[in-house]
Amino acid sequence: MVVQDRRGGGTVAVAMACGTGLAVGLLTSGCSPDGAAADDQEPAGRAAPAAAEVRDSADALVRAGSAAVRTSMETVSGGTRVAIRGTGGYDFATSTGRLRVVLPDPAGEPRGGHQPITEILAPGALFMKNRGAGVPADKWVRVATAALPDGNLVTGGATDPLTAAELLRGAREVTYQGEEWLDGVRVRHYRGTADIAAAAAAASPRTAPALVAAEDGFTTDEVPFDVYLDDAGRLRKVRQWFRFANGAPQGASVTSTTELSRFGTKVAVRLPDERDIYAGKIASPTP
Repeated sequence: MVVQDRRGGGTVAVAMACGTGLAVGLLTSGCSPDGAAADDQEPAGRAAPAAAEVRDSADALVRAGSAAVRTSMETVSGGTRVAIRGTGGYDFATSTGRLRVVLPDPAGEPRGGHQPITEILAPGALFMKNRGAGVPADKWVRVATAALPDGNLVTGGATDPLTAAELLRGAREVTYQGEEWLDGVRVRHYRGTADIAAAAAAASPRTAPALVAAEDGFTTDEVPFDVYLDDAGRLRKVRQWFRFANGAPQGASVTSTTELSRFGTKVAVRLPDERDIYAGKIASPTP
């Protein structure tokens, strides 16, 4: 898939999949929520309904300030699992983050010796370094997220953590699955679906444009999810399943997982200078 980002008189054509782009080109079939049947009971002693607690998790993250981030995007084809993985940090106060994203090779394993992509997430924009043939090593590629068919929920290979949380503002049919332990932290596990249009209407001004763009990017507005919240209502882990409407094989789907930890950790994100942003055409990388 080729996306054009128009800045002033310039045009940036970006191939957004591994081999022929980042996430969309990997999609073939088969990701869906699994696990035991949902338990309709609310957590003992919790006054707020399950759906309300899930919808409020984005506010809890903003109160937390910042966090360390781990991401993964996975697809399964013919029994072969393919994954794009990222690590970094995110500042919820400024809606900016920095990730180191590792692409898979055709066999589904990280490329030996392949330099990871550096991604900077910002309101309305995704910046990528080491992305695309012909781009100078010291230059960044900039993409307007609202111009992407999915609002960059999956196209860039990692879901913006705040966008992943804001998508939960459209949570419905939420059921409580019980308490679990996640990386040594006791969490409450919820399962349900999120409506993209409802989330876009309720989202903050920083995230709403991306969710509005995503409304037409998938075969359905309904996004199944599993979410894990700690005692402060903060999102510790969320797994979301997306199914594409256009530009991907019939039934193509992708699983996006975002994990947060070390809340309050210092995250320094500096946006690239305009002179460091590449304004030429970017060729699709070869596998």
